[in-house]
Amino acid sequence: MKKTYSMELAGRTLSVDIGRVAAQANGAALMHYGDTVVLSTATASEKPREGIDFFPLSVEFEEKMYSVGKIPGGFNKREGKASENAVLTARVIDRPMRPLFPKDYRNDVTLNNMVMSVDPECRPELLAMLGSAIATSISDIPFCGPCATTQIGMVNGEFVVNPSQADWDNGDLQLTVASTSEKVIMIEAGANEIKEEKMIEAIYMAHEINQTIIEFINKMVAEIGKPKHEYTSCAVPEEMFAAMREIVTPEEMEEAVFTDVKQVREENIRVITEKLEEAFAENEEWLAVLGEAVYQYQKKTVRKMILKDHKRPDGRAITQIRPLAAEVDLIPRVHGSAMFTRGQTQICTITTLAPLSEVQKVDGLDENITSKRYMHHYNFPSYSVGETKPSRGPGRREIGHGALAEKALVPVLPSEEEFPYAIRTVSETFESNGSTSQASICASTMSLMAAGVPIKKPVAGISCGLVTGETDDDYIVLTDIQGLEDFFGDMDFKVAGTHDGITAIQMDIKIHGLTRPIVEEAIARTREARLYILDEVMKPAIAEPRAQVGKYAPKIISMQIDPQKIGDVVGQRGKTINAIIEQTGVKIDITDDGSVSICGTDADMMNRAAELIRIIVTDFEAGQVLTGKVVSIKEFGAFIEFAPGKEGMVHISKISKERINRVEDVLTLGDKVTVVCLGKDKMGRISFSMKDVK
Repeated sequence: MKKTYSMELAGRTLSVDIGRVAAQANGAALMHYGDTVVLSTATASEKPREGIDFFPLSVEFEEKMYSVGKIPGGFNKREGKASENAVLTARVIDRPMRPLFPKDYRNDVTLNNMVMSVDPECRPELLAMLGSAIATSISDIPFCGPCATTQIGMVNGEFVVNPSQADWDNGDLQLTVASTSEKVIMIEAGANEIKEEKMIEAIYMAHEINQTIIEFINKMVAEIGKPKHEYTSCAVPEEMFAAMREIVTPEEMEEAVFTDVKQVREENIRVITEKLEEAFAENEEWLAVLGEAVYQYQKKTVRKMILKDHKRPDGRAITQIRPLAAEVDLIPRVHGSAMFTRGQTQICTITTLAPLSEVQKVDGLDENITSKRYMHHYNFPSYSVGETKPSRGPGRREIGHGALAEKALVPVLPSEEEFPYAIRTVSETFESNGSTSQASICASTMSLMAAGVPIKKPVAGISCGLVTGETDDDYIVLTDIQGLEDFFGDMDFKVAGTHDGITAIQMDIKIHGLTRPIVEEAIARTREARLYILDEVMKPAIAEPRAQVGKYAPKIISMQIDPQKIGDVVGQRGKTINAIIEQTGVKIDITDDGSVSICGTDADMMNRAAELIRIIVTDFEAGQVLTGKVVSIKEFGAFIEFAPGKEGMVHISKISKERINRVEDVLTLGDKVTVVCLGKDKMGRISFSMKDVK
């Protein structure tokens, strides 16, 4: 049955075609918003995947280049590996939806979003978020939805609902909020130092709009939604928990997890697991779910300790941050380095500077962004958590963490005019036990300052956790969660910013939403912790950006020339500019507007290159004194090259104050001479004199 539903959303019509395409998927929605079209599908396997203790959800965001009238770049000429934007979009869809599937569901589920047409006024990412929720809600896949997503931008101090791509890219706020009919379930934000109260206002503006979308989805579900299918539950039997408590008492489990040393806790749990394996050796059914059962037992123990006893596994107070340390310049020869340590979380960030020609080129659906000047990369090797596995390159988590830190730092970076460099920061995770992404923001801020990048203000980040009880007002917010509290808790609320406001937020939860008091408390708590880190930890390590880039960093001279003279500097087939580069060893970049960047490590050679360019683009007048090299000798005089591709002639009568019969009597090829410009001769050539130099 084909049916079309529509609603007005932020001044445009959102239209959803059901039953028109992809009928064999469990659920499918062909989404239209303006001229943007996204096909969202939800499919599930018939049986659970064996041997796993997690819900196998896959989310895809496929950027088809035909949607913006492009043929993909490269030799292959077809879409390949998912772009960074596609990965980040898939994560933003995954994070709010995953907690709404049953916790004991082990069937494979894939949410696929194919971008087929892009209208710059209607971002396809938003359509994919809504389409995934609609396709899943109307399908027979078990799902405690619906949920909805709204994006808020800010232009000239005013909020914009579901902004155009241009307003999203150039505004002061990029906020994405997902909600159920009752609560906020996901927040993702990048901001230009937005005040906390303003951010909360924007979050709940989005939440209110989400309610209208949920009503729209509920109407579809009521009319054409499929009955949810039954599934094989992977829940741990209650009688097994009872037997476990007889073998390992709650007091013993509490003692096992109550330590601030991760390795000690893991060893304690290993011993407990072996004890239970021995006890249940005859019960194959229980042995099959023992790992999940031990996890659940730990979880219940930790949550009870925190919520009822206000005891954290490492003994800290609820608002207490783990021991902090910061240092700079620990890696020699790199352009900038810094390390930030919080408990057993340790990040070292290295900064590398390069000329603007080294910016990252972006081939995607956003026509406003074709390059990235600042790149933040985050690495998470297995040794950081005491494990062993080969490195296979960054996964989606690493890409997400790097993008979050990048988003947090972009608002404080200097402009290209102020600092004409491409900038790359790489955060290496040395040790991990909670919120490495926020530690990487702190380390990166210090590394940038150590490299001499004149950032406007330092940025720090911190994460808050949450443990909830049976009612909405039975909860506790934890400052600076460690890995165990993240693992067994209900929330990871990361906030980064300066003294003056928020620059990034990422909120993940495992429950069906947060009340407004929890959101407000988490934002207030992270601000308090952020200011402490900025003032008491980072500032003593490095208080402000260094006045100059480091010894091993490239230096850059910027100059402006008449765009009409670019051809003179470049020369035929690049002959002139290549000659300058060969003479001086520098790197030269010229843009179409006449901006010239000269990059090198030898200041004298850089100045020489700048002088040569100035000579080439200058219209010489009589009286100017220059130094050049004899490159050709004729009977009537000598030709002097005073810059690559620029020559003038000294007539034989202007070489010496005494009369000479032959030019060779005074000059030989390669001689360096000083000349004064006499203007242009009848043939339009620059004419020089050696004898009239004063």
